[in-house]
Formats: sequence, C-alpha cells, structure tokens
Amino acid sequence: MPPTEKRPLVAVLGASGFLGAAVTAELTRLPVRLRLVSRERRLPVPTAEVRLADLTAPQAVREALDGADAVIHLAAHLSDERSWRAPGSESEQLSTGLLDTLVRSVRGRPPIVVFASTVQASAPPGLPRNDYVRQKIAAEELLAEATRDGAVRGIALRPATIYGRTPLTGSTGRGVVAAMARKAFADEPITMWHDGTVERDLVHVTDTARAFVAAMQAPEALSGGQWLVGTGRPARLGEVFRTLADLVAARTGRPPVPVVTVPPPDWADATDFGDVNADPSPFAAATGWRPLVRLTDGLSGVLDALAP
Repeated sequence: MPPTEKRPLVAVLGASGFLGAAVTAELTRLPVRLRLVSRERRLPVPTAEVRLADLTAPQAVREALDGADAVIHLAAHLSDERSWRAPGSESEQLSTGLLDTLVRSVRGRPPIVVFASTVQASAPPGLPRNDYVRQKIAAEELLAEATRDGAVRGIALRPATIYGRTPLTGSTGRGVVAAMARKAFADEPITMWHDGTVERDLVHVTDTARAFVAAMQAPEALSGGQWLVGTGRPARLGEVFRTLADLVAARTGRPPVPVVTVPPPDWADATDFGDVNADPSPFAAATGWRPLVRLTDGLSGVLDALAP
C-alpha cells in the first residue's frame, strides 16, 4: 500500500447525504485520502479530512478542491428535507454554478470529476422537462465542455431511482420507497398518482455508490460522456408498493395496507407518469460494474431501518 502522502486525494462534495454516505463507505475500502465536504453533518470516518462548508460560496469550493486528484460531486441544496416530492421540491438548486466554480478553480493536472446527474436527462428531446432536469442537463454540458477544453476529466452518471439503506448513517433517503414504507408502518394507505403500471428502475444506494467509485477509476473509458446507472429491470410501482405493504404486514402482524390511486397534485409534472428504464450495459461494459442487490432484499433493508 502506498504511503499516505502519496495516495490520491478524493474530495466528496455532499458527503453526508443519502448517496454521499454510501459513496464514502465505498471509498474507505480504497488506498486513497478522503476529504469529506458537507454543509453541516460529519460522518463517522476518523481517517478522513472533514470540511464543513457552504458550497454556494466560491472560496469554500476552491478550498474544498485544493489538491484533489478526483472530485465526486453529489452536492445539492434541497428545498425540503422531510418528504418525497413535497410542493416545490422539484426546484432543487444544484450544480451549474458549483461546477463552474470548480472548473475555474482547477490548478495543475486536470482532476477526475464524477457528477451526479439524473436518468431523466436521457429522455428524448422534445419531452417536457422540469427545472431540476434542465439544471442537470446544463451542468452536464458545462462538464463536457470543460473536459473538451482539458480543464477536467469529467464523467456524468445518470442514476435511476435510488432507494435503500445507506451505510454509515442508516438513512433511507427522501425517495418514494421510503416515503411509502413510512405510510405502511403508520397503517396508512399507500397512494399512487396513476394506475400502478408506471415503471421505475429501482437501483440500490450501495450499488449506485459502487458505480460512482467505478467511474472514478475508469476516466480513460468514460471521460466526456453521460452514463446510465440502473438495473435494466424496471418494476411496476403498483407491484413494488404491494410488496412493501405485504412485507410491512409480516413485520407488524396487521393486514396489509391498501394501495390506492389518488388524484395527482397540481404540482405534479409529466416525469411522474412516464416509464423509466436505465439500461446500464454500456457503463457495465466500460467498467465491469453490475448491480448486486436484489429488489426484495433492498426493500427489506429499508423496512429494517424504518421499523418502529
């Protein structure tokens, strides 16, 4: 193992978040130096350098990136930390400004930059896109341009719907799976805005974290591109929710809660009603990555974390 001072320095922006904690857990397995950057929470990684910083401040970004050989950019400002798809939560403020500052702050050898985009950026042109997706696409374009200019070696990953229980913190995140599991434990109906046939590719948070680390290790194959990360096996949400209801019933001894269709709220948009399939085969061919967590096992892990 190389001496500590010769190990590459990896900066994780947004390290304490749902995905960030999982990525950090994966990186602790590697011979690297870790710099964990987040706004307000520390992770239990005693060997890492921790920076509590507001990454909307350019000087904080420059300090976070100083000397980094690789940057995993997961940082985002979320308008609502409490619930899945609360009113206005689609206006997540992210990334283009931070990436612009990142690129302008680079000195010396171009670092590897792995950016967390979204599967929705892969939708065909012409389909409706909300502000969140447009911001992600703008950030992807900025990263690709900086890669062409030689400032960074940029890689955009487009994860599908991330769920699961993250290591280090035990968080189940803000996503739809955790939200509906909480309803079931509260003996409330699981609600859908459609007839249940809408499909989502559910990829476990630890599999997603492994994908980010795999991308960081394959810049020659991936730089300048946008890569889907999913299972390639989309599931109907109605079936997923009924499985959740059954699993919760097995834990509580109560009958399964009903899974019902309700009218969508006024602030729902077209992305809530379209199918999503994130074919990971190009990414897998380039890196050797593949998803490992079965859906039923991942759902059970969420319920283990949330059980009263």
